[in-house]
Amino acid sequence: MNAFVSDRVSLTVTRARGKARLQRGSVLIVVMIACLGLVSLALLFGHSMLMAYRGCGNELAGHQAEQAVEAGARYAEYLVANTSAPGEMPDPSGYQADDLPVGDATFWFIGTPGPSDSGTTPVFGLVDEASKLNLNTATQDMLLGLPGMTQDLAAQIVEWRNTSSTAAVSSTGASTSTGEIKNAPFESVQELALLTGTDTTTLYGADENLNHVLDMNEDDSTRLQSSTGSQSTGDSGILEYVTVFTREPGTRSDGSSRINVTQQPPPAALSTLLTGKFGRDRAAVIGRALIAGGPVQSVLEFFVRSGMTADEFGKVAADLRGSRLTGLVNVNTASQTVLACIPGIGPDKAAQLIATRQNRTQPSTGFAWVAPIISDGVKAAGPWLTGATYQVCADVAAVGRLGRGYRRTQFIVDSSTGTPMIVYRRNLASLGWALGEDVRQALALKREFQ
Repeated sequence: MNAFVSDRVSLTVTRARGKARLQRGSVLIVVMIACLGLVSLALLFGHSMLMAYRGCGNELAGHQAEQAVEAGARYAEYLVANTSAPGEMPDPSGYQADDLPVGDATFWFIGTPGPSDSGTTPVFGLVDEASKLNLNTATQDMLLGLPGMTQDLAAQIVEWRNTSSTAAVSSTGASTSTGEIKNAPFESVQELALLTGTDTTTLYGADENLNHVLDMNEDDSTRLQSSTGSQSTGDSGILEYVTVFTREPGTRSDGSSRINVTQQPPPAALSTLLTGKFGRDRAAVIGRALIAGGPVQSVLEFFVRSGMTADEFGKVAADLRGSRLTGLVNVNTASQTVLACIPGIGPDKAAQLIATRQNRTQPSTGFAWVAPIISDGVKAAGPWLTGATYQVCADVAAVGRLGRGYRRTQFIVDSSTGTPMIVYRRNLASLGWALGEDVRQALALKREFQ
């Protein structure tokens, strides 16, 4: 009997202990579930806070980059205002164009590769707008020399800007297949997109982000051809070679008018200028040489016909002008593609001009050196050529802290009225990263040490 009772008691105790352990196990599971829930909430809130922190950091970086872009624009104005002579392009060796710090931000000037550059890595610097053809003045034949240009598109460009045309104009001003046009000058090169027959390939070529080089992600399978058969450099579209901003001042630095050498009879101010610079006898010799050949059509032809030396011409060139002030092409900065479009030059002489120019180490507003190269083409080419520039493009790309907040804006700085001022700006950030892989890797490496 006692053994039975003892067994029952032991069984009861064992069951009680098992039940207690079961209850404690259930509590542990509940606690673990609760802890897991709390940890999940903590992780959720932590992730949310991290995203908010990163968002605020990116927003801050974006604001920093925007301010850096504005600083880049101010810096460009300063550089244009402090050249050694009016109309001179800032000397690339005289300023920094890449990795310029502004607080925690950094900015770059996206430039155009030269003949000796690879064309695969972005080049940094300011860009001369006078190195391009002006859509509002270039003839149809000149436009046809551009890569990707067609007869129809060149005709549309000329008709679009024709203020005397009687063609109908749509309410949006867009050109359509029915021939509707603007009847006014181009205000920006982006208006080309409104013309029929233009597409992304025609305008941009393979250079989708307009940084003047072919990046790794850009497709070069479609290579543009001009109507003359020349292939585009760097697979660029029409936008690479055109502008609407080029214009030279009609006055000298002292406010007096520049002398138009194409006027007939020659203005008295020309004789006064030559006498003051070279003396009465030398001025008389120059005057007789000019009169003997009849009217001149440009400043370059004036130089050739006058018999002046390059040094003598350099002393008076800034005081002279031709009949045209808008749309002149700077032979000191224009690409071979653009120079080949100029009447009287063509592809072969354009190549010679580039080869000769590469030996010039200092920026200059002179262009007397062109005459011996184009020789019999002076009369045709002269009215389109200059050695100066008064409009500079500052294509400013910037990032904020930790290389984030990428921003990019294109500015046109115009000094033709004396004081440099921004006359145009366009947001290019939507075109994507334009600083190349080397800069991307450098920024990533910098982040690792911050």
